[in-house]
Amino acid sequence: VSANPPEKIKLDTVGTIFKGTRVKIANDGEILVSGENIMNGYWNDPEATASTVIDGWVHTGDIGEFDDDHYLKITDRKKDIIVNAGGDNISPSRVEEKLNIEPEIAQSMMYGDFKNYLVAIIVPDKDLALQWANDHGKKPDLASLIKDGDFIKMMKDVTVKVNNNLSAIEQVRKFLLVEEEFTIENDMMTPTMKVKRFKVKNTYKDQLENLY
Repeated sequence: VSANPPEKIKLDTVGTIFKGTRVKIANDGEILVSGENIMNGYWNDPEATASTVIDGWVHTGDIGEFDDDHYLKITDRKKDIIVNAGGDNISPSRVEEKLNIEPEIAQSMMYGDFKNYLVAIIVPDKDLALQWANDHGKKPDLASLIKDGDFIKMMKDVTVKVNNNLSAIEQVRKFLLVEEEFTIENDMMTPTMKVKRFKVKNTYKDQLENLY
């Protein structure tokens, strides 16, 4: 589908598109490919073909974008599995479930594709956060608390507790505290109440990358 030209390699991309190959980005960010060198379907598997090849376009399952030089970048995958820098497959939902059980945490989302370790976006439980503020003489305002060193340390203790029940590759090394909950209204939740990972990652991309 694509390759980096030897004379002009861009390491954070998969290169430019081969001649005769067509690539477009769907509305949800998925990379779609078409062309004479692209498969027509799976051998003796019409169901897999029907779900993968739609209107002549192969749905790759990868999320991506073109940069200003029209180099293709793979930024995510539609399936939830995170693949870290070492090639380990990690289930983000397993880690998120353990985080979300903690009363101090309302919501969380893991991040770490192709990275050396995992980080998390954490939405603190507002009621408990404000109670903590009152107990510790802090301003009862979540926007202020997520920047407060003592509050951040308390949340760090929560992640350390969770990490004790996770494998080394699953552990949350760093986290980003955010005030805004993931909701259907802000387009960070689906109608079935699943986090729209692509949307959340795009919203907090710079802050997440700063954790590495």
